[in-house]
Amino acid sequence: MLAMLGVHWIDWLIIIVYLVGITGVGVLAVKKVRSATSYFIGDRKFGKFMMMMFTFCAGTHTDQAAIVAAKTFRVGASGIWYEWLWLFCTPFFWLFAAVFRRMRAVTTADFFNTRYSRSVSVLYALMGMLQLTAYIGLLLKTSGAMIAAVTGGAINSNMAIMVTVLVFVVYGVTGGLSAAIFTNLVQGVMTLILSFMLLPFILPKVSGIAGLWQKLPPQMMSIIVPTDISWFYIAIISLNGLIGWVVQPNCMAITSAGKTEMEGRVGVMCGIMIKRVCTIAWAIVGVAAAALYLGKDVDANQVYGLVAHDLLPKGFIGLFIASMLAAVMSCCGSLMVTSSALFTKNLYKPLLVPGRPDRHYMQVGRTVAAIVVLVGLFFAYHFESLVHGLEVAWRIQPVMGIAFFMGLFWRRANPAAAWTATLLTFFTMLFTSDLTMFGIPWNFNAHFADALPAFMLFSGKLYLPWQMIIYLSAGLISFVIVTLLTNPMAKEKLDKFYECIRTPITPNEPEGEPFTLPPGVSPAPRNVLIQNPNWEIPKPNKVSIIGFFAGWAAVAVLITTFFLIMKQ
Repeated sequence: MLAMLGVHWIDWLIIIVYLVGITGVGVLAVKKVRSATSYFIGDRKFGKFMMMMFTFCAGTHTDQAAIVAAKTFRVGASGIWYEWLWLFCTPFFWLFAAVFRRMRAVTTADFFNTRYSRSVSVLYALMGMLQLTAYIGLLLKTSGAMIAAVTGGAINSNMAIMVTVLVFVVYGVTGGLSAAIFTNLVQGVMTLILSFMLLPFILPKVSGIAGLWQKLPPQMMSIIVPTDISWFYIAIISLNGLIGWVVQPNCMAITSAGKTEMEGRVGVMCGIMIKRVCTIAWAIVGVAAAALYLGKDVDANQVYGLVAHDLLPKGFIGLFIASMLAAVMSCCGSLMVTSSALFTKNLYKPLLVPGRPDRHYMQVGRTVAAIVVLVGLFFAYHFESLVHGLEVAWRIQPVMGIAFFMGLFWRRANPAAAWTATLLTFFTMLFTSDLTMFGIPWNFNAHFADALPAFMLFSGKLYLPWQMIIYLSAGLISFVIVTLLTNPMAKEKLDKFYECIRTPITPNEPEGEPFTLPPGVSPAPRNVLIQNPNWEIPKPNKVSIIGFFAGWAAVAVLITTFFLIMKQ
């Protein structure tokens, strides 16, 4: 039977040992789950190293390696920006990690509930669940495609997806976020193995970086291509990414499961930087694959797995598949729990079935976690390609980002503006896309591309950065107009909100209600950059400034390193 599946028994042994072991580790974490809050956010007792590994694993998954390899296989080294679009956002994570921890919240929907209204938090919960299930679908699609590629089609992609789902659902449903964090210790190491294990096998086949210069056109070796992935492209994609990052539902978990805000800051900054290093390896594999398969008909979506199939010896195939499954399951597990938290804490408990015992909500959360994955499976079979799936995710992410930023910094922001900006951003994004909704196809480019200025087009279609500018501008302008035309919110409600997010977490601070300071803790004094009662832009302290510029230094080192590698 093992031979029929095209995988050596040694590889099967490695895969089975991993699957059984990681399931056991995750299930043991059920002892940590004592309440609905501990299920959804852990006990907020994790240190810097655990938070770093959690962030790395929650934000690093198979689809990213496959997508970067697919893009660099097609366009060259500049394809790295399909993942490095977040690179210039990374220093800002240091600043916002502290803000998220000071919210003392379980989900980002708590932010919208406290800052705006229950209706806005419900809107966010629905949008967040849509985003998370789409991500799960993209991850599952990727894992199935890669396992099929690495086994030469011997293992059906559907079977691979089902096995992956079974394992992370078992430990994720039982152990919640604690299970995700504990399993990430193992899966983080395996994700690093997945990222770098192909390089020693593929680079000698193409005579190293020098051989790539001889085999490929010069533009394939450039990290910037003016006609496709230009500086303008990178700048707009990065801006869109930053606006979208703060409203990614899993950001609350990766910044707030630590003991204090410093654990969140160090965890996010260092964990994401490790991921940026891995991205370099993925990009090099993609470019090298372009030389390795030069002149051959190869599916770019499967190129990462195809390289593994063609070059890895027995034993290494099993390690590759196990590492790939680790990357998928670590992320899917945390996304599943986060989506379940959004439904249970922000829809089910306050609106549908209030006043039940805490254990009831924990069981509902477990049930919903499994349902979320089923919906993710639906998405998995509706993406045209991996790159297409990623671009869809890019467009969905920032839909509520404008309401977040304006609510965080501008006291004048109100629920009417949040609703208007969110819906207008979303429908403008849909209107400027080519898609099918409810069985009805819509092709913006077929109707309007000819009427647009040439600088807004690429290959005859609306250029992605310009699409982002259009829908973000529509959201921001509408937000400001509606805010100025409607009544401001109550001062008492806003004062409580801003007092909480400017007051640091105290050591061993007890768990309480979101946006509520514990007894005996006095609000920190207001200290803002703009001396105007309508603006709440805080002055950064010494720790914030040092970490922010350290982040930019790390960004510069990474870009320089990749540039020098590709110039050898």
